[in-house]
Amino acid sequence: MAEARKDSPIDLAEDNRGELLADVERGLYDFKDEERDEDFYKVDEGLTEDIVRRISEEKHDPDWMLDFRLKSLKIYNELEIPDWGPPIDGLDMQHIVTYVKPKTGMKASWDEVPEDIKNAFEKLGIPQAEREALAGVGAQYDSELVYHNVRKDVEAQGVVYTDMESALTGEYEEMVRSHFMKLVPPTDHKFAALHGAVWSGGSFVYAPPGTKVEIPLQSYFRLNAPGAGQFEHTLIIIDEGADVHFIEGCSAPKYNVANLHAGCVELFVGKNAHLRYSTIENWSKNMYNLNTKRAICEEGGTIEWISGSFGSHVSYLYPTSVLKGDHSHGEFTGVTFAGKGQNLDTGAKMIHIGKNTSSFIDTKSICKSGGISTYRSSVEIRKQAEGSKASINCGSLMLDSESRSDTVPAMDIRTDKADVGHEAKIGRISDEAVFYMMSRGVSEAEARAMIVSGFANPVSKELPLEYAAEMNNLIKLEMEMG
Repeated sequence: MAEARKDSPIDLAEDNRGELLADVERGLYDFKDEERDEDFYKVDEGLTEDIVRRISEEKHDPDWMLDFRLKSLKIYNELEIPDWGPPIDGLDMQHIVTYVKPKTGMKASWDEVPEDIKNAFEKLGIPQAEREALAGVGAQYDSELVYHNVRKDVEAQGVVYTDMESALTGEYEEMVRSHFMKLVPPTDHKFAALHGAVWSGGSFVYAPPGTKVEIPLQSYFRLNAPGAGQFEHTLIIIDEGADVHFIEGCSAPKYNVANLHAGCVELFVGKNAHLRYSTIENWSKNMYNLNTKRAICEEGGTIEWISGSFGSHVSYLYPTSVLKGDHSHGEFTGVTFAGKGQNLDTGAKMIHIGKNTSSFIDTKSICKSGGISTYRSSVEIRKQAEGSKASINCGSLMLDSESRSDTVPAMDIRTDKADVGHEAKIGRISDEAVFYMMSRGVSEAEARAMIVSGFANPVSKELPLEYAAEMNNLIKLEMEMG
């Protein structure tokens, strides 16, 4: 584990009370809607060739996609489960339902969405957010999108924002075929292969050269069915000189059975283009979050990842930026919060290929009530990537003596014409800082929550106001004592 640094008010002294913070009641996100058989179509539990063929038939896949799914299934059966991360023994694919489809088509108006599903998204504030702050919205319920809409002025710029199925079976099929799972091939790891076999839902974005989308696009993924998996695929292509901000939101209610999220995100950033990809994940604590995200940047392109990870029982999440073009740039800013019963293994990877590329990683992890947080960074600078620069800064805050935080950096530098720096620090909330705030009339609980929110500020300040408020609310919920 990294050594604690004693140079800031958050890491001067430990909390001597040894008090456990109870697991939070997630109220807003934990509501459950009973799914009646007559309203949903489900495949059988488990993973077989017949199930994969049934999913493909339900989705009206072209022949090449069915072939892709079956090849992915074969790869899945051949690969071993990763043995270097947290244990996932509680995940049994023979008891996971890989496809749950609401018996409704995708709508372009909230008024046409079935009442029970619409109410779920109303509780999450999605329609209000669309009206006030978004250029377009996609809403996925279990395995399929139930709503998708984009503002007319954004459409008029030639920006394409639709669901993956419409892109696959419509006029963008060839664009999908030439990009789909090219950054994250099924051979990457066992759960990438699983995704290739049973993927469903997700969003497709194409921004033509020179377009600037001034306000964000958002997709929200809600997994409601117990014992189910969600395998959405997000494919974003930003052409030369274009600029887009995309927001991804995720949540699920808590059940007493395992749920699985194994989505995939592929981002293609063109010459001198810019993409910001922001995520607020708030999975329930019975979720195995085994997600894969990867971006590639051409000459002068920039990818920015903003990530807030809350909830889930186990997470494997390492967004990767491939800086292929000269002068391309990658940034990752993230925060994770691991509470009781959680083991979150997260991080970021930067691969420098082009000359004069640059990257910056800034992560914060918070642990309480015996939660485990492991941060893994990987920076690779190839021999030809002369003049490249990379900086990594990771901080961990432990709120009691039972929690654990590890930092596992890896650097592979193949040229001496590069500048690389790494800093890590681990500490606890200082009694002195809490006492100072209490002397100013703030309660102890509020003081601790404020210090934790300040620790996570590098992430929240990068989000639009509405989403920063949501993240700070999640931190407050996690800090509340039962």
